Amino acid sequence: MTETLMDRVLAATGGGRPAPEQTALERVEPPVAEATPAQVDAVQAYLDKHSDAFAASLPKTVSLEAFQAAVAALLPKVAGCTPASVRLALLTCARFGLVPDGYEAAIEVQGNRAVFVPTYKGYIRLMYRSGMVASVHYGLVHEHDTWRVRPSAAAPDDFELEIRPDLSPEERGKALFAYAFVRNMDGARSQVVYVNRHKAAQVRDEWSYGYKLAKQQGRSHYWDEDQNFDHGMLKTAIKQLFPSVDASAELVALAAADDAGERGDVQIVHAPNPERAALLAEAERAHHAAEGSQEQPVRLPVKRNAAGRRYRGKKQRGGRKGQVS
Repeated sequence: MTETLMDRVLAATGGGRPAPEQTALERVEPPVAEATPAQVDAVQAYLDKHSDAFAASLPKTVSLEAFQAAVAALLPKVAGCTPASVRLALLTCARFGLVPDGYEAAIEVQGNRAVFVPTYKGYIRLMYRSGMVASVHYGLVHEHDTWRVRPSAAAPDDFELEIRPDLSPEERGKALFAYAFVRNMDGARSQVVYVNRHKAAQVRDEWSYGYKLAKQQGRSHYWDEDQNFDHGMLKTAIKQLFPSVDASAELVALAAADDAGERGDVQIVHAPNPERAALLAEAERAHHAAEGSQEQPVRLPVKRNAAGRRYRGKKQRGGRKGQVS
């Protein structure tokens, strides 16, 4: 029997095709170790085979070379996951025009699955790209900052913040809560959203499947680090803005993919299907052809002379009688 590229990848990674229902914590396989060079090469070959899909998914603002460079850097961490999950996570990332370098998006390892995780900066990028907001404002309020929140007051008196830019992060103290708001295209300001450490921890404990899995397996998780916890507060605040601001379809889809990954479900939002795109293009061409065939031919007006007879033009000199010029 002929060995396929997928067979070689599965043999190199030691993985199999996961059953769709394996999302409960007790059914997840142990965490994968750092990938071997053979695993990295096998998964790289598998991804190269589908490079056209990545190129078709990325918007023009993101170069394929930059995306592939970020993928090459993270492969040692994720190459031990099932190849299908690696491809799906990366296609989902490309679909939203984000680079998986840890700045706007990352690829998290959940058991033997790779999962696309957008950061709060990824959300902000898509908010600006939608053209529906003029500006996005967000930040952290620290222990030694001067601030006041008055929900009953009208904007901008409902939230006031004074900081000391000359102070170091240590001098400003621990981050107490995150805030976020947007200014709409008409200049109006949205509601200010606040997420403190208790709320962020509550969201993490209830919704982060990756965090629960890491704790069950005795591993550290990015939520454990102070800086990443602060980023988690910011991301939670940005996501809680959605009910009060205009969100594009792309931003709603990003949140849906992110939430699916947090639940441990399959992230079904990924690259467009080339076959479906080709069918739609063919249907569009057929539609225009059908519309064109129903148009009546244009009839030019018949020229007539003063006597009302059809005018056939003057005879050419030297030509036969009745020849039309």
